[in-house]
Amino acid sequence: MNYGMAARVIGNLLLLEAAILSIPLGVSLYFKERNAVLGFLLTMGIAGLIGLFLSNVKKESVRLRVKEAVLIVTLGWLLVSFFASLPFIFSGSIPRLVDAFFEAVSSLTTTGSTVVKNVEELPKGILFWRSFSHWLGGMGILVMTLAILPTLGAGGQQIFRIESPGPAPDKFTPRVVATSKILYSIYLFLTVGQITLLRWSGLPWFESFLWAFGTVSTGGLGLYSDSMVRYGANGFLIIVTAVGMILSGINFSLYYDLGKRRFKQIVMDAELRLYLGILLAATLLVSLNLYGNVYVSAGETVKQAFFQVSSIMTTTGYATADYDLWPAFSKGVLFFLMFVGGSAGSTSGGIKVIRFLVAGKVIKREFARTLHPQAATPITINGKVTSPDVVKGVASFYLLYLAVFVLGSLAISLENIDPFSAMSAVAATLGNVGPGFGMAGPMQNYALFSPFSKVMFSFFMLLGRLELFTLLLVFTPRFWRE
Repeated sequence: MNYGMAARVIGNLLLLEAAILSIPLGVSLYFKERNAVLGFLLTMGIAGLIGLFLSNVKKESVRLRVKEAVLIVTLGWLLVSFFASLPFIFSGSIPRLVDAFFEAVSSLTTTGSTVVKNVEELPKGILFWRSFSHWLGGMGILVMTLAILPTLGAGGQQIFRIESPGPAPDKFTPRVVATSKILYSIYLFLTVGQITLLRWSGLPWFESFLWAFGTVSTGGLGLYSDSMVRYGANGFLIIVTAVGMILSGINFSLYYDLGKRRFKQIVMDAELRLYLGILLAATLLVSLNLYGNVYVSAGETVKQAFFQVSSIMTTTGYATADYDLWPAFSKGVLFFLMFVGGSAGSTSGGIKVIRFLVAGKVIKREFARTLHPQAATPITINGKVTSPDVVKGVASFYLLYLAVFVLGSLAISLENIDPFSAMSAVAATLGNVGPGFGMAGPMQNYALFSPFSKVMFSFFMLLGRLELFTLLLVFTPRFWRE
């Protein structure tokens, strides 16, 4: 294994993180927050020194194989999360390592779970770092590295393929660096647009930036312990945020097609149509269930249903109401949406709509084969035949996702937690959603869970962000054999 090259890439990643920390440091300096300034400076120094050492390790070759790429992605996320947690500890905002690491992983994986009971009391610089970490992790910290550090060469393709969400990440150009820059251009455009609209809705600039970071990254960490409940009367803000979450849950390759004026390709995209269809159907079902039972106004009912469905399906996790108090049917719909997630190639988590599309076509094919056993029935998506390897990969992902969910729920239940709270917490962290139900509900937090549970949840968040196989592969004996 080319450990030298892996160390150099991770070293460059830590140097990049140390440089990025200067942004929240500037925020803390502006608001004159002494402890936060000290926390950021100490973290920058430690990350910078270790990154400088690793980046100068002798490399055997500039070429990276899949094995090294898997190691880089796994260790990269773990180390970046660890150093992202240090400002919480050094500033005294979250003094315990387990809690700080949980918060950092939640931020970077765009999960949006929190262990902070009174978010409003955090220093402004720390609040900014939580939300900005969302934004960094939404597109992928290693994809950002590829865009900024083109010296990775051939190994960049392996890293891009492993870290990008979805069964088959899209490349717009033959070069990974160029593709990464296009992705970030789209990401920046969505972010600037969201900030502008939130500012027009009446929010101060600081709040506009932070809510936009959480919306475009589909992260969900906010500025208040009650999420967005206090903004419930601001209809424009609620709709802007809901639409922003939906747009961020769409495959970014479609925005590239939009720029190239490939309108027919966008309209005919099967995953996009299923994604929007599920959103509309879920909104209708929840609205019908809430009307008269929770809300008496049809407009308020649709607004709340639309926002919450958009938030949960895109795995953002914002809340404008305590949906844990909604009728069982509405809660059941939202629980199902935790597993669905957004589109492949977006910032959303979950299983991804494309995998449900493939699974539906496989079921349809099996019905057809029952009637016509000899008929050739290939699975096609957008007019292209899906290879058997992709179908097998989707089936394997479903089985592994279910196994992790079941075993994880049982492990959390060992802490004497009620089954629904345990299952929803595992679903929320594994799917990078954030809030769940019961003990992990939208008006609650993860502070009451034990250190063991928090470590498990941190592991689930990383599993979900890296789509299971990458992280689990490192724990297999075969991975370490030559």
